[in-house]
Amino acid sequence: MLAKRYARWMYAWETALTTRDENRVVRPLEWGFDWLADFVESSGLAPHVAAAAGNARAEEAAFLALNEAILRTPSFFDYEPPSDYQLETRFPQLFPTNVRPETLAQDAKLKQDAEDGKLPPAEFLRFTSPVRTPYAENDFVNARWFPAPPERQAGKPKQAIIVMPQWNADAFSHNALCTLFNRFGISALRLSKPFHDIRRPAELERSDYAVSANIGRTIAACRQAVVDIRCCLDWLQAQGYEQFGILGTSLGSCYAFIASAFDARLRVNAFNHASMSFGDVVWTGQSTRHIRAALENEGLTQPRLDALWRAISPISYIDRFAANPKKVLVVHATYDLTFLREFSQEVLRSFAASGIDFVSKVLPCGHYTTGEFPFNYLDGWYLGSFVYSAFKNLAQNSRPPLPAADREFATE
Repeated sequence: MLAKRYARWMYAWETALTTRDENRVVRPLEWGFDWLADFVESSGLAPHVAAAAGNARAEEAAFLALNEAILRTPSFFDYEPPSDYQLETRFPQLFPTNVRPETLAQDAKLKQDAEDGKLPPAEFLRFTSPVRTPYAENDFVNARWFPAPPERQAGKPKQAIIVMPQWNADAFSHNALCTLFNRFGISALRLSKPFHDIRRPAELERSDYAVSANIGRTIAACRQAVVDIRCCLDWLQAQGYEQFGILGTSLGSCYAFIASAFDARLRVNAFNHASMSFGDVVWTGQSTRHIRAALENEGLTQPRLDALWRAISPISYIDRFAANPKKVLVVHATYDLTFLREFSQEVLRSFAASGIDFVSKVLPCGHYTTGEFPFNYLDGWYLGSFVYSAFKNLAQNSRPPLPAADREFATE
C-alpha cells in the first residue's frame, strides 16, 4: 500500500514538472533531407531522394535507405579537425528555455550581477564545428572550461571529462558536477549541445531543433554533437591531457554513447538516464508529446519512427562501443515518464549481453524529479563517486611498473 502511494505521488510530481512549461511548440513533420545533403550526395542517394519528392511513402522509404547507408558508413561521424580553437573569457549567462517568472528573475539577476561586477567571468572553449548548419551561432561550438587546480593533478596522468547536460538545459546545468570533478583533480569541459544556450538560434525560446518532428535535422544535430565531442577531445589532448571520460544526461547520454562508440579515447563513461532507441523515447516520453502529436498527425507509428531514427539509436553502435575497454555507469529512475523504465532495463540487458563492464544505479524518482532535492544529491553521489573511482583506476593501471628494489620496499 505504501509503495503504491509513493508511486502515485512520484508520478504526480513528475507530471507536474513535465507540464509546467507552456512554450512547447507542435511543429509539422518534415523529412529534412536538406540537413544531410552532403551525405545524401556522397552515398549516391540523391536521385532516390529527388524521385521521392512529394510522395510521403516514397520519402519515408528514401529516409529508411538513408539510415541504412549511414549505418554502413562509419565515416558519417568523421570530421576535419578545427583550426580555430580559442579560449574566450566572458560573464556566464543562463540562456533559459522556459518563461516561468522565477527563471526570468534568475536570468535578470545574473545579468545585473555581471553589470555590477559581482559575477566572476568564466573561460569558454570556442571553435567552429566541422558539421555546418544554416545557423552560424549554432556552428560556433561553446564549452565552459573547468581546469582542475595543478596541485590536484600532481602525481598522476592529466585527466579530463566532457559533460553533456540534458535536452533544453540552461547554461548553468551540470556546472556543479564540473566543480566537483575539479576537486578530484579532473578537468571538465561542459559542452553546449547543438542548438542549446549560446548556440540556440534567436528565433527559438527552447532548444527545439535538437529534437523535433524534422527527422533529418534531428539526425544532423546528433551528428554535430558527436563530432563536437571528438573535437573537444582533440583540444584536450593538445593541452597534454592523457585520460578521458564523458558524462551524458538524457539526450546528452545518447550523444555521449555514440561518441564513445566512435572514439576509443573515452575510457570513462557515465550515462545518466539512457535508452537504446531514440525513437521509442520520443514516442512514449511525457516531455516529447508535442513531437509525437506532429508525427501522429501524419500517420507515423512508434515502430516506423524507431526505424527512421535508427542511425542515432545507441543500439545500432553497441558492438563498436563494446569493442574497446571502458568503465561504464548507467543511472536510471524507477518512476521515469520520459525514459520509461522498460527502456532503461533494455540498456542493462544489452550491456550485459555485449560484455560491457558496467555498474547500474537506480534512483527512487523520475526523470525531472532527478533534479529535485533530495534526488539531485543522490544522483550527484552516484555520478561523482563513479567518476572518481574510474579515473583513479585508470591512473593506477597506467603507471609504469616499479623497479624491483622499490617493489620490495613497497610491500614491507
